[in-house]
Amino acid sequence: MGSDEHTLEGWDPGPVDGDALAEVVECAFDYRGDVTVVRRDGAELIGYLFNRNADGPAPFVQLFAAAGGDPVSIPYADIRSIRFTGRDTAAGNSYAAWLRSREAAKAAGPARGA
Repeated sequence: MGSDEHTLEGWDPGPVDGDALAEVVECAFDYRGDVTVVRRDGAELIGYLFNRNADGPAPFVQLFAAAGGDPVSIPYADIRSIRFTGRDTAAGNSYAAWLRSREAAKAAGPARGA
């Protein structure tokens, strides 16, 4: 799937269904970049997956399409695959890296106007 940094960037799980689809949806929900949802009819939608509901009578995902416009809902039943095509904006930005940057900012002193 990914490297030691555990990034999903570039991952293509291929056609998925059932529990495998549910797992890929969860990964896409946690992903910090755009994904490409491949529908069963072959259509593709690129966007940021910001919501999902696996527990309702008709499970679905919601995306902010990269092209803009209103959020798009796609039923699980219409999804053939989800590819992790966008750049993972948090790749390499582990907690340790965040902590180092915070310590560096403290060492630099208080921000002006704060």
